[in-house]
Amino acid sequence: MTETKHSVKSSSYLSGIKPVLVRLRDRLLEEYPYASILATDSQAKQYSVSKTATSVGMIGRWSGRGFVVKVYDGYGYGEYSFNEISEDRIEEIAAKIKNELTPMSDHLPEGVKRSIYAMLEDEPLVFAGSTEYEVDPAEYGDENIIRELTRISETGRAYSEKILDCAAFVNYQKYSKLFLSRNRDMEQNVLWAAGGFSVMASRGEEIKDSYKGFSNLGGMELLAKMREGVCDVAKVALELLESEPITPGEYDCICTPEATGMIVHEAFGHGVEMDMFVKKRALAERFVGRQVASNLVTMHDGASAAEEVATYFFDDEGVLAKDTVVIDKGVLKAGISDAQSAMHLGTVPTGNGRRESYQRKAYTRMTNTFFEGGTDKLEDMIASISYGFLLEEPSSGMEDPKNWGIQCMVSIAREIRDGKLTGKIFSPVVLTGYVPDLLKSISMISEKVELGGGGMCGKGYKEWVKVSDGGPYIKARIRLG
Repeated sequence: MTETKHSVKSSSYLSGIKPVLVRLRDRLLEEYPYASILATDSQAKQYSVSKTATSVGMIGRWSGRGFVVKVYDGYGYGEYSFNEISEDRIEEIAAKIKNELTPMSDHLPEGVKRSIYAMLEDEPLVFAGSTEYEVDPAEYGDENIIRELTRISETGRAYSEKILDCAAFVNYQKYSKLFLSRNRDMEQNVLWAAGGFSVMASRGEEIKDSYKGFSNLGGMELLAKMREGVCDVAKVALELLESEPITPGEYDCICTPEATGMIVHEAFGHGVEMDMFVKKRALAERFVGRQVASNLVTMHDGASAAEEVATYFFDDEGVLAKDTVVIDKGVLKAGISDAQSAMHLGTVPTGNGRRESYQRKAYTRMTNTFFEGGTDKLEDMIASISYGFLLEEPSSGMEDPKNWGIQCMVSIAREIRDGKLTGKIFSPVVLTGYVPDLLKSISMISEKVELGGGGMCGKGYKEWVKVSDGGPYIKARIRLG
């Protein structure tokens, strides 16, 4: 595979249709003080290989071409999405918007008070940006991608006679977006890839599996990284056959960057999404300016805060990407927001207004969410524990932003006794607690920081977007069960 960097090209479709979109925007501005158009051209595909099946297919929720118009009538906002446009349909679309969306405030039920909203900021901005990649998935081709995954799957299955299967997969999305308003003309072109493999091992009737994910802001150069890791995961799957249930209790624990990322995402990511502040569903709103974590902890979220799958140049409301410092040395400084939530709360939008697709509304969504690194060495962190665990391989998590509770699953807890790993493994493990208690107990943080974006985050009506999370190794007091 080549190591030459290339910039993601603009969508020829969007470039061709842009003059028509400009005329539609201008037509809408004749009737509304604010009008914007978000245009999207996206392709997403997924590939998987296992012992029994091979598949290639489009990812429907992230593929397609379409448009969403947002208008303001002096009182409120309305949106209209569609997937076909031409010069002779401009008046038809304008009429539909007028008939179906406005006047937005004249259709309220009896007794409901009319709210008056301000107009969104629309400072002049012309922008165009593209991410970079080494191997274009479309040019590399389905056949080559499947061949690579087959090799990975076969390598995992050949590791031991106890391995039942090794399922390998990869997916990608390449998208281009235009955002047009009275004063804004913005374009971005982005490509990300994510993949992983799950290795299943058996001993008699007992079956265990281990998983590892990979991701990058780029293309199928990701496959080279995946090839290097499959035997390590097969080894862990075999180790898990010797695992035992853990005795519930509170322990000194070290979290790997992946486990740290799950805590960051679940504990404070959702809790500081400011559309939850508007709905009074997040306890974090009352703690802004207060100590919520150890003074070792600094947390970021932002599409420009890192280069991973959730990186972009501007959000789906035309707000430039930012790096928001959510926690600074243990103090909760700010939440993240979409433009509408920021307007309601009297704050500045942070560039976190994201849609699953042009057919869905924008919510406040996380992007690249992580803790900063510290100054400690992993070996010193392990040596500091008389009895505790190294937590690895997070699998799922749940949070309660209203009460700041957290519950996460990890597959592996490696025993530490007298400052050394004993080789004994406990599995599965449930991590629970009250978020500030957990974060205030953090006493050591490693220098090394890693982010991963193998998963997705759901919100609203189970609308999914790509996110990445991570951080350093952290030492904390954690309740396990």
